[in-house]
Amino acid sequence: MACKKLTIKKGCFFIISCLILATIFLNGCANKDVRHAEDSANIGTGILRKEVFALVSSAENSSTDYSKQYSYIEDIGDGRGYTAGVIGFTSGTGDLLQVVTEYNKLKPQNNPLKKYLSALKAVVGTDSHEGLGDTFLVDWQTASEDAEMIQAQNAVLDDLYLNPSITFANEDGLGVLGQYIYYDAMVVHGPGDDEDSFNGIRMTAKASADTPAMGGNEKTYLQAFLDARSVIMKKEEAHSDLSRLNTQQAFLEAGNETLELPLRWTMYGEAFELDKSSLSNTNE
Repeated sequence: MACKKLTIKKGCFFIISCLILATIFLNGCANKDVRHAEDSANIGTGILRKEVFALVSSAENSSTDYSKQYSYIEDIGDGRGYTAGVIGFTSGTGDLLQVVTEYNKLKPQNNPLKKYLSALKAVVGTDSHEGLGDTFLVDWQTASEDAEMIQAQNAVLDDLYLNPSITFANEDGLGVLGQYIYYDAMVVHGPGDDEDSFNGIRMTAKASADTPAMGGNEKTYLQAFLDARSVIMKKEEAHSDLSRLNTQQAFLEAGNETLELPLRWTMYGEAFELDKSSLSNTNE
């Protein structure tokens, strides 16, 4: 009898052990799937793309309706010549030239901006309007009604700023908030390696705090990045108002690492709110 009881116990123990192991395995798979879903979330697609575009638009154009900003153009007096389009491409830095070049590829005929390509090449690195002027402003706004112009702006935006921001954020082990913080910095400071550009700011931050990929704490590292960026922002009168960074700081302190809606923030003294219903009306 004792032997029989022992056999039953062993059998029960074996079954229970299998159940426990199966549960652990399934939970592990579930957790892995959750982590994978979190890791794969990025600001390049879907509602997160809309959120981030709206956030950046609130800073660039005082509006969360970024879909209306593709036609924007003016000289804001920051030494970069004309600032134009959905994220403020500039004639001085050359990304405006890249937009017009891409537009010309997509629409080689009946293109109102084609005639400005030589002038745009000539003014890169300056704040000059030579060869551009008022007619360029009118033609830019006319071209912005074309689907090809919207496509051109988005293509340059993705290639120069958004996709690299996501790549760098993934390399550093950052989530959605980190991607947005990187992207906004890339838009304002450019993707260069000097201390005043995105990669310079990133290197300064890494010198004072480890990234999550290096075993560091994400919040601590992002704080270091914002601190490093604030120093650069204050160097330029056009960017001396730190509303962009204050907004990101508020999301960081609130622990909103996934940019969960609704979002509320203040940009240059103006209050904004973003929810799913407001985003549903915006399109690229």
